[in-house]
Amino acid sequence: MKEENSQSAVVLESNSSETTHSSTGEDVQRHWQGVVKRRSFLKGLGIAGATLSAGSLLVAEGNAQNARSSGKLSKGDVALLKFAAAAELIEADLWQQYNELGGVQGGNPAYIAALSNLDGDMPQYIADNTDDELSHAAFLNAYLISKGEEPVDLDAFRNLPSSQASGAKDLGRLTNLLKLNVDLSWYTRYRSTQNPDFGVKFKGPFTISNQPAIPLNDTDTPPNQPQPVPPATPQEARMQAIANTAGFHFAFIEQGGASLYPTLAFKATDPEVLRILVSIGGVEIDHFGLWHDKSGNAVAQPLAGVTDPETGLTFPDLNARNSELDQTNLILPEPCEFISKSLPPCSVIRPTLTQNGGAVATIKAFTDDLLFLGQSQAFFSLVNRLAVEADSVRRGF
Repeated sequence: MKEENSQSAVVLESNSSETTHSSTGEDVQRHWQGVVKRRSFLKGLGIAGATLSAGSLLVAEGNAQNARSSGKLSKGDVALLKFAAAAELIEADLWQQYNELGGVQGGNPAYIAALSNLDGDMPQYIADNTDDELSHAAFLNAYLISKGEEPVDLDAFRNLPSSQASGAKDLGRLTNLLKLNVDLSWYTRYRSTQNPDFGVKFKGPFTISNQPAIPLNDTDTPPNQPQPVPPATPQEARMQAIANTAGFHFAFIEQGGASLYPTLAFKATDPEVLRILVSIGGVEIDHFGLWHDKSGNAVAQPLAGVTDPETGLTFPDLNARNSELDQTNLILPEPCEFISKSLPPCSVIRPTLTQNGGAVATIKAFTDDLLFLGQSQAFFSLVNRLAVEADSVRRGF
């Protein structure tokens, strides 16, 4: 395997985004003003309620939005969609690796058994999550093409090694799952009443470093190896530790999307682009909630205490600590500081400030995760450029 690429630092550039306003948008505005004037006139006649229903107002507003979305996108909206497409291609690549080995039609029974110890439906969830990410990447690129823009293509960088375990396809990959540093700060963050957007730093309840999330080969996981609960042999413990790492990595990846999409949506100008970002972002949040729940089963009885005999990683019993910052079933976001410390606590996705949850922060988190271990300088230059351009967008009016 290649040595770890050191390109984890991202230099922010000061780029501005231009927003174009078409004559179509001006026509829509004039039309809407006419609707408002007509509504005032009808109200004066006492027949507004009978003539102009709430439904017709919604139709008029929908027509206005459709008209605005029919033209060429602004440079800023294109930058937002291109980074989203790149992120989805990256996610699709890693989920395909998980799905080949551990999905409902996966080819590694021992890995599937270990994942199923976290939840019996894990293979189906993995398959569905994979389908979602593939659909997001395909849609975003197709939408860019429909607007006369170039799609995002990362195929030239599919050079990272695959697992050699039974079930894995021998393909070049964009992402590395063979050696990961999984950031677990999200676990504590969502149980805390504090918010990283106010400068608070969080540490995870334990550390996962230099650990595989998929079996490296059949030495890790003989195809017909049973996976009892708790594991009884060193080889079974190794397999369960790998599956447990995957469970936490699933949540790490998806919590990044949960924060990323709101930061992108805040910058969108075209209402259709906003609709796309909010709609896909909602699915990412749904993914995170699912994996947050399942990952906790790796650090609760009867799986708590599993130790990887090769790396020494131990999954502690977090419920034994008797702390709300560790308790495994507290998966719904705790109300926290939001917008202003003078306002009441509110249960929200966090972070949602660009510097903490935006595109550059996402690429840095993935790099620190070792997800791009072995990638080329050209790959880092491309994804960092797309990230800087997305974070530099300012919403137009």
